Amino acid sequence: MKNKQDIHPQQEAKMALSKKNYVILLIGVVLIVVGLILMAGGGSDSADEFNYAMFSWRRITLAPIIIVAGFAVEVYGILKRY
Repeated sequence: MKNKQDIHPQQEAKMALSKKNYVILLIGVVLIVVGLILMAGGGSDSADEFNYAMFSWRRITLAPIIIVAGFAVEVYGILKRY
């Protein structure tokens, strides 16, 4: 009985993702972390007063867009073949 190595000797083992894919994945992770950092904060120092900074444009609009863009970059980095 032949081994798998004997059947296809010219076929070498390749990694599923290349170095470029990993760089793209790292960029996606950085975008997600930046979005989470932008979303953080906005709490009040005192429980008696309401802080409207919680509803700023940065937290409500910009941060979720950056996080979704980071996930899109992650999907692209996984699916792209180099």
